[in-house]
Amino acid sequence: MEMLEKLLEFALEGVKDYEGIYTKERLVEALDHIMRPNMSMDEVRNSLIQVSLELTTDVEPKWQFVAARLYIERLHDEVRNNRNLGENKNLYSDFYLFIEELTNKNLYGRYILENYSKEDIYELEKELKPERDYLFTYSGIDLLKKRYLTHDFNRNVIELPQQMFMGIAMHLAIPEKKEKRVEWAKRFYDVLSSLKATMATPTMSNARKPFYQLSSCFVDTVDDSLNGIYKSLDNFAEVSKFGGGMGIYLGKIRALGSPIRGFKGASGGVIPWIKLFNDTAIAVDQLGVRNGSVAIWLDVWHKDMPEFLQIRTNNGDDRKKAHDVFPGLCYPDLFWKLAETDIDANWYMMCPYEIKNVKGYSLEDFYGEEWEEKYYECVNDNRISKRVMLVKDIVRLIIKSAAETGTPFAFYRDTVNEMNPNKHKGIIYSSNLCTEIMQNMSPMESKNSEIVDENGDKVVIERRKAGDFVVCNLSSIVLGNVDVLDDEELEYVVETQIRAMDNVIDLNYYSVPFAEITNKKYRGIGLGTSGYHHMLANNKIHWTSDEHIDFADKVYEKINYYAIRASMTISKEKGRYLEFEGSDWDNGNYFDLRGYNSERWLELKKEVREHGMRNGYLIAIAPNGSTATIAGTSEGVDPVMSRFYLEEKKGSIVPKTAPNLCDENYWYYNSAYNINQEWCVKINGVRQRHIDQGQSFNLYITTDYTMRQIMNLYVEACKCKVKSIYYVRSKSLTVGDCESCSA
Repeated sequence: MEMLEKLLEFALEGVKDYEGIYTKERLVEALDHIMRPNMSMDEVRNSLIQVSLELTTDVEPKWQFVAARLYIERLHDEVRNNRNLGENKNLYSDFYLFIEELTNKNLYGRYILENYSKEDIYELEKELKPERDYLFTYSGIDLLKKRYLTHDFNRNVIELPQQMFMGIAMHLAIPEKKEKRVEWAKRFYDVLSSLKATMATPTMSNARKPFYQLSSCFVDTVDDSLNGIYKSLDNFAEVSKFGGGMGIYLGKIRALGSPIRGFKGASGGVIPWIKLFNDTAIAVDQLGVRNGSVAIWLDVWHKDMPEFLQIRTNNGDDRKKAHDVFPGLCYPDLFWKLAETDIDANWYMMCPYEIKNVKGYSLEDFYGEEWEEKYYECVNDNRISKRVMLVKDIVRLIIKSAAETGTPFAFYRDTVNEMNPNKHKGIIYSSNLCTEIMQNMSPMESKNSEIVDENGDKVVIERRKAGDFVVCNLSSIVLGNVDVLDDEELEYVVETQIRAMDNVIDLNYYSVPFAEITNKKYRGIGLGTSGYHHMLANNKIHWTSDEHIDFADKVYEKINYYAIRASMTISKEKGRYLEFEGSDWDNGNYFDLRGYNSERWLELKKEVREHGMRNGYLIAIAPNGSTATIAGTSEGVDPVMSRFYLEEKKGSIVPKTAPNLCDENYWYYNSAYNINQEWCVKINGVRQRHIDQGQSFNLYITTDYTMRQIMNLYVEACKCKVKSIYYVRSKSLTVGDCESCSA
């Protein structure tokens, strides 16, 4: 009984301020129903975890922290046993020996010991804060243990949370000057371990380890040639093997029935190639953990678009289906203008190969008014064959697919390219798997092959001109865990994360060499935010209030200001990105387009012109599914699904509540399905002004929504200069989150 008493005291340590609610008596009473004679203390602890979760409700949400404390103590015991440490051994002591042990077992990369002396590591050991283990919710620590902490080759956990955070921090600080390396490692650790920011899932999982692909997702443009298509398939397989997802733009591929080498009607169109990407996603299954993830993007004026819209639906010819691919459509503003003002107008779909042959240009290489002029030029050219449908019939197909499958994702190409800070060097055709990365794209080109003699062996060398193969380097500020009204704290976190992501570019393992070329050319990063609804509740702001609009505008303007300033500061120290000259950063258009004309913005504009930018792209908001769970916050920029719900995963049911739910913030957590989605679109547009890339932004609909109302949301998004829409989520539809891009 004395051991049980101590266990109860420990479990309730974090909820002592809630007198009369979280008591030993409540736990013992619940425990009585499942107690058996002669239970070991381990079994009692497991039972206490179970009953604490069962007691968790929206009225008594803190029981999940009681379960978390017990879970963490059990985790400590597991690690102690798995590493054969003595019962009284301080698990966080002897950090150098810990790193040495994991390095010798090939679980940590040798580069950690090569870049840090024993004295450095002992100094960093003093920074470890074991008490931060107890910041996690039950769901957060459970996910961290299963997916992120280091396990041995028998799948036994051998690393603790603060060791993980310090290992990540040490890896990310390696590119810093030797005399500053330990200082930056401390800073990275401080921000990550306090859950004020999270790195992307691949960084959290792979930093400090021998195989360190640190980037979440990649974007490729497929050339209209057999060689180009199969090389893109090969690139996707290589990326998927190491846990990355991909966005693939197929808008240059010729349509069904187009000629090949002059033979009419020879092309099978895009669908057969999409099926190959689908099969590759299944075949290269990331060490058996999950299938590869791929989004395929096509323009709404492509001749194969109607069939493309049906690749995931449940009706029709199954030979034309690709159920594991996520389809996305790229829209010019013209399409949604017609949907709003002339829905019975004709929409013309054409083959990109035909257009290039007849007109000498590629329609997809233009945007805005210039695109519109070229589009009508092609429409009026009788040499180009057309497929014609009414705008309203296409909209009906889009919404039918969205209601049934949650897709296609939407990409508003005119707004994206108008606001592209590097439009002087290219165009953005589409986005990535989660619709937030928007950077210059171009296909690689095959040059020639030659046979050379190397020591008597014949070697075939294939030469290719590298295109722009985009890489997503992500992290997120946890807005719910940061005081966004404290400018000093917000700047500290933003500045820390910009440097960490910039270092990822130099540290990353590139399974595809084209990715390294583009990554080091633009040094694009994606600073995101999670905990958006959490932040609103902290500040007692209702989602559907005018105060929300003003608040969002100010917070994201500050984030953008601090991010630009941080990148400019690193540029002074380490040099600007290669394509800075002539960019909107350089000529000042970036600031003018966003209406940044206050005194401090004008001063920053001048400094950027003088010192350059380290990163060509800065801000992109990922969906943050997994990492938001770890940080105990709400996902991305979306409203919470519910104040309280039960999540079923692999046979167990776990209660989940809105972050820090209590009497004071209870009514500020409206369910996403109870919020008028026009508000979400409007707020997205407000934030978008301060975000140079995109936002992983979902629409939440119920059966009360008509087709016209859903269409109006797409139209409104276009008018509000929203850049993309991720899923259309409905209560009757379950869609999976992208695990590759969880940031």
